[in-house]
Amino acid sequence: MLTVSHVTKKYHKVLANEDINFVIPDGQIGVLLGPNGAGKSTIIKCIMGFLKYQGQVQVDGLYNKSLEAKKIMGYIPEIPSLYPNLTVDEHMEFIARAYKLKDYEAYKEELLSRFDLEDKKTKFGDELSKGMQQKLSICCGLLPRPKLVLFDEPMIGLDPHAIKELKLILQELRDRGCCVLVSTHMIDSIEELWDTTYIMKQGRVAAVVSKEDIKGQAKRLEDIFFEITEQPAQEFSGEGEV
Repeated sequence: MLTVSHVTKKYHKVLANEDINFVIPDGQIGVLLGPNGAGKSTIIKCIMGFLKYQGQVQVDGLYNKSLEAKKIMGYIPEIPSLYPNLTVDEHMEFIARAYKLKDYEAYKEELLSRFDLEDKKTKFGDELSKGMQQKLSICCGLLPRPKLVLFDEPMIGLDPHAIKELKLILQELRDRGCCVLVSTHMIDSIEELWDTTYIMKQGRVAAVVSKEDIKGQAKRLEDIFFEITEQPAQEFSGEGEV
């Protein structure tokens, strides 16, 4: 379970996140949905412990910056951060050693196969296309089989086959009881995958939309998103439920 309580992040005088609160249970996919600049990546980085912030974040009841929490967290950043002098296979081996994984070889091969990286094992990080770098980043994030997985704009740069595989993996993670949080500004990329969506605007959670709550209604997530994000600034009052 991921619990985010009253998280506020300022960059000098710029308020990037203001009093962010949400809970994502195990076995569910939460989505941070919002336009560029809404604060999605900032809250993801706060959850990962990369940034200093006010408030509290817990993963399975553990302080998010603790070593115990880090062991069960996986992160796929928006921009892949690879080592230029490591090959694809060496990246995977580096992760395996860092997490002291055992019996990981079969899962490693499965991930590389699903993302069409089998024939790229000897390619260095800086030899890969942006799409291939994103695929490798996903494989590295998933290899330790984390209980909490954070995806920041994961579909960007992926080809149709990779998008299909990633959507299948998201469903598999949910079925396995993992807690998943996906940040995106592309509504169609998470269609049918989400359980709860947190619509962000101006650094705040403007609305919480449950799939169960809108099931059978004429109003779609897309309709709610544009109602919220296209409100004039003076009409925006902050967090609410839909």
